[in-house]
Amino acid sequence: MIDLHTHSRASDGTLSPRELVAMARERGISVLALTDHDTTDGLEEAAKAALEHNITLVPGIELNITWPTGEFHLLGLGLTHTHPHLQTIITDLRDQRKNRNRDIIEKMQQDGFNISQEALLESFPTSTLGRPHIASHLVKVGACKNIQQAFDRYLGKGRPYYIHRAGADLSSSVAAIKASGGIPVLAHPLSLYISWGKIEPVLQELREMGVEGLEAYHSGARRPEGIRFDQIGRRLGYFITGGSDFHGEGLRKDRKLGYGSGGEKLEHRLWTEELLPRLPQIEKVKDYSAGDATEPVFKIWKSITTD
Repeated sequence: MIDLHTHSRASDGTLSPRELVAMARERGISVLALTDHDTTDGLEEAAKAALEHNITLVPGIELNITWPTGEFHLLGLGLTHTHPHLQTIITDLRDQRKNRNRDIIEKMQQDGFNISQEALLESFPTSTLGRPHIASHLVKVGACKNIQQAFDRYLGKGRPYYIHRAGADLSSSVAAIKASGGIPVLAHPLSLYISWGKIEPVLQELREMGVEGLEAYHSGARRPEGIRFDQIGRRLGYFITGGSDFHGEGLRKDRKLGYGSGGEKLEHRLWTEELLPRLPQIEKVKDYSAGDATEPVFKIWKSITTD
């Protein structure tokens, strides 16, 4: 099994990078991508754990991109380091997130909610607090039964305390990912909120702007939708990936580690035939046989480079 889209406590997941890798090993996953939101802070810990558990780790990131409709999330898969250009984008996105958190909390306080920035930081000592942490706090203080209810009532798009976040420039983000040794991949394309009748020319334009991969088999898509994106993507010159978008047990029932669209296992070919051949800067796995990597691809993770 594989999974090319997961999150840890370094952003808004519930497990530490080490715990996430350990769970992946327990679930029979041999290739795991850690793609935390707007941060690479968890990659060094994950890389060390992957070596111990004999799992192929694909260091990655998920960036929020400026987009007029829905949400545009860009994965960077196969990072070898954090280039200063990417670090600048991460810092800007982190500032945007902090400002949005502050505005959301202030609005909720004005309406009488028991919430503060200090309480969130005490409960979630992470560098990238976001709406999932606010939702978890609402559950903790009894304002909501679960995280999904918190989003449905208060924090989701169109709800009373939703505040839009601008995001990063697409062209700049594509360049930063490539400068960091990675490959840009469009995550969960359904979240762009574009109809099937209009999606192909949009994807064509994104391909021309340097996005190389398409996450057709995301857990939020039904199986026929995943297949349709697969077919469109291949026509346009994309390679195809898939991921669960796993954040932790119990957060989203449809996001299970190792499972993508339609709740089906993510096929190993998405690694061996799609992503792996496009990672020229990494050490390839030796004595590789389907379903089992004899050694991790990424042996060393450098958090910052000077080039």
